[in-house]
Amino acid sequence: MSSSTARADVVIVGAGVVGAATAYFAALVGLSVIVVERGSIASGTSSRCEGNVLVSDKEVGPELELSLYSQRVWREDLAEYADLWEFESKGGLVVARSESSMRALADLVAHQRTLGIRADMIDDIAGVRALEPYINPALAGGAFYPDDAQVQPLLATHQLLRLAREHGAQVRTRTAVHGILTSGGRAEGVETSAGRISAGAVINCAGPWSGELAALAGVHLPVLPRRGFVLVTEPVPVTVHHKVYAAEYVGDVASSDAGLQVSPVVEGTPSGTILMGASRERVGFDRTFSADAVARIAASGLGLFPALRDVGVQRAYSGFRPYCPDHLPAIGEDARMPGLWHAAGHEGAGVGLSVGTGKLLAQALRGEQTDLDLAPFRPDRLEGVAAA
Repeated sequence: MSSSTARADVVIVGAGVVGAATAYFAALVGLSVIVVERGSIASGTSSRCEGNVLVSDKEVGPELELSLYSQRVWREDLAEYADLWEFESKGGLVVARSESSMRALADLVAHQRTLGIRADMIDDIAGVRALEPYINPALAGGAFYPDDAQVQPLLATHQLLRLAREHGAQVRTRTAVHGILTSGGRAEGVETSAGRISAGAVINCAGPWSGELAALAGVHLPVLPRRGFVLVTEPVPVTVHHKVYAAEYVGDVASSDAGLQVSPVVEGTPSGTILMGASRERVGFDRTFSADAVARIAASGLGLFPALRDVGVQRAYSGFRPYCPDHLPAIGEDARMPGLWHAAGHEGAGVGLSVGTGKLLAQALRGEQTDLDLAPFRPDRLEGVAAA
């Protein structure tokens, strides 16, 4: 190991999309930044997800507020770069199978609209099929969210880091963090496989591994991996125009059940392939292929789009979403270890929430009042919460 010591205002651990966004906004405001990543850029969750930028799947509360804020950052602060990460404002269509599901969806939409979310109820299947001609005609209706969007997550991560480099940030891949440097109860840098990096702030952006990184500083952060599979079909003439999912998906995302859950999510891609999800289960970092999960995803997807029944599956992939027991990410400085900051636990919303998280952290690092109150996301709220 090298004995060299580097210095920066901020050292960010993790080169996924959250770390990349944080690096960009921190560098943009003049902070010196070093990003360290034990693998390659976007080699974890950010390379194994769909790139959702959604408001429709958020229940009312702090995460929805962060989602709305992040939407503005994507669409306004970063508008000039939209083509770099293939920002596509495709809209989201949430569908209901029964009249009782329609009533629950209507209540959610009514509440969301009071918060500024654009959403329109579609009271019958004819209206739904006007948006998605191939959708199951047995559905009761749905709701359309015009602001739901998509980015290509690998491109977003790489391009945000490129922009960060243009503002002076350094990115060091194949560099593992072995310890957190502390003095007087404060984090002051990291010990890596390439030497020490001293910094005024250490930011934990390690995704599903954030709990392990926090433990190096003696801090409890109950972020756990939640495995999910996605299916990719062969290119087909059947076109899915929007991100389409069942109303039950919102409740499943907010569930704390450790067992396998599957709720249908279907969308098309510019190449003509169809993506099908979504499953979630807590099995640690087990990468084993699950035939059960994949079969249930396929079946649930066909429930939305029966026309896909004879379409071949080209591949399936899985990734680990960083799950937090109360379904809110940890964002901000850790009161238990000053100097240690976290941007972790975004679960399946990390891509969409990344830029809002990064901009807010940059404001907080400079001691400014943040655009959004970070108190609901404070890391110390998780002290004593079991990581199970």
